[in-house]
Amino acid sequence: MALILSVVNQKGGVGKTTTAVNLGAYLARRGKFVLLVDLDPQCNATSGLGIDHAQLEKGVYEAIIGTANFRDIILQTSIEGYRVAPATKNLAGAGVELVNMERREFRLADAMMGVRHDYDYIIIDSPPSLGLLTINGLIAADQVLIPVQAEYFALEGLGALMQTIDLVKQHVKPDLGVLGAVITMFDSRMKLSNEVMSELYKIFPDKIFRSAVPRNVRLAEAPSYGKSIVDYDPDSKGAKAYERLAEEVAAAVEGAELPVV
Repeated sequence: MALILSVVNQKGGVGKTTTAVNLGAYLARRGKFVLLVDLDPQCNATSGLGIDHAQLEKGVYEAIIGTANFRDIILQTSIEGYRVAPATKNLAGAGVELVNMERREFRLADAMMGVRHDYDYIIIDSPPSLGLLTINGLIAADQVLIPVQAEYFALEGLGALMQTIDLVKQHVKPDLGVLGAVITMFDSRMKLSNEVMSELYKIFPDKIFRSAVPRNVRLAEAPSYGKSIVDYDPDSKGAKAYERLAEEVAAAVEGAELPVV
């Protein structure tokens, strides 16, 4: 059965989608079967993997409202073993439509039930908000991964996010865990980046991944070509950081040993 990992941060521009897309790509390169679920109405994970969401007739929205089977919306990416459940423009209205639906917080979990045994990892790219779609992503998940940008204001929203996770654990899913936080857009030359890292260690003792993702032009360019960093520039610093992150995640989940660096 797949380990379902929800990549969550309600603050935009922190590298959430970049992390979801490239972590999935490198896990697939490790020989795992990986499904990326694009739960963000901006559809960035979908387009970032070379899929034109405007041309799609169905996606995650149709699956969670029950007009399509989840398995039928899944598409293959350019990487062997890596597939995506795409977002479409229709997902933008899902937050409103879900309000009056039965089991509104469980729609994604229910929809994905039939595919959970098909993959080793299912990664959910959640929207930059704490609305119903994000709640659906949390309830469907086993673990949460939190990308945090290395700047002061990125820390301010963590309290609200952790409170939301705690509420989900208390009232709906007590076994929901926080796998850890990954620092993005990190620049070791900047005092602020190092200060943010120090603060994060206070919030998440023993749960900060060592693979800090640097500011990297190649990472920023890759989505515009519809490619993960694996296909776009595997030798870049950003690619190496996500390769190491995949190794760390696999070690945390599977008990695998990390390679000696």
